[in-house]
Amino acid sequence: MKKGVIILSIFYLSTLFSFATYHQLLLPYKEEAITLKTATGDIHGTLTLPAGTEKHPVALIIAGSGPTDRNGNSMLTQNDCLKQLAAKLAENKIASVRYDKRGIGESKNAAVKEEDLRIEHYMDDVKSWIKLLKENKQFSDMIIIGHSEGSLIGMVASGSTNKFISIAGTGLPADEILKEQLKQQPQSILDMSVPIIESLKKGIPVKDVNPMLNSLFRPSVQPYMISWFKYNPQEEIKKVKIPVLIIQGTKDIQVSTEDATLLHKANPKSKLVIIENMNHIFKDVAGDEQENIATYSNKSLPINSKLVKEICTFILD
Repeated sequence: MKKGVIILSIFYLSTLFSFATYHQLLLPYKEEAITLKTATGDIHGTLTLPAGTEKHPVALIIAGSGPTDRNGNSMLTQNDCLKQLAAKLAENKIASVRYDKRGIGESKNAAVKEEDLRIEHYMDDVKSWIKLLKENKQFSDMIIIGHSEGSLIGMVASGSTNKFISIAGTGLPADEILKEQLKQQPQSILDMSVPIIESLKKGIPVKDVNPMLNSLFRPSVQPYMISWFKYNPQEEIKKVKIPVLIIQGTKDIQVSTEDATLLHKANPKSKLVIIENMNHIFKDVAGDEQENIATYSNKSLPINSKLVKEICTFILD
């Protein structure tokens, strides 16, 4: 490499470093890696800390179902909804931890074999995160924020925390939701699926699954479904004795406002907030379903401001 090119490269790298450092100094928070040790491998996350040295409340953010990472993204969706939420919390003097679920992203080495995975693994992970964060003297209150399936996981695991927030949490057991979703498929698919669902609900695996249904009911995933079907969100939220905030958007095409109402009725002391035009990933949608779906892959869109205000007010009150 020529001398001039070397000097130019050093100048370029130094400029990038200076800009990154300057940009970090401008932010009202900092981010650092945090790791949870488990028996099956490390779970990796991001700790977002507000500026200053005083104690802050800390929120554990639990992602929804599927291969969703700490930022709210997957192979098919890139929207940064959870990353944006963490930033907004920090701007309001609230620390947070968000993490890649076991088997996802940097936590892939903590994966459990599909046939061995149960929803309780995720619940136990949350309990372990809570224990780890409560040992940290820089935090005051401990809050759980569960999104989508993370709402159910969070409400079951939230016993030793100070407050619980459900965003887009379902109000019905997973088996009932699955039946409703399958009604959109051809009748033959529904007819084949319902007996399998009912068997799994009873805790009985199904050996002979039509190849057409293998992606949904393959034998290796059935143990997880059996564990998941055992939990009724309405029954679980009744058990939550700490303050509860339930948030639901009217433009959510995955979970309805009726789900939020069911949760609120099951725990009447909870606060229910319905946000107009907010979708499942906290983004504002004015148009049709096509526009709604497009938001799932648009990181530039900010999250709903009322969502941020309601969460921060609830935590800091």
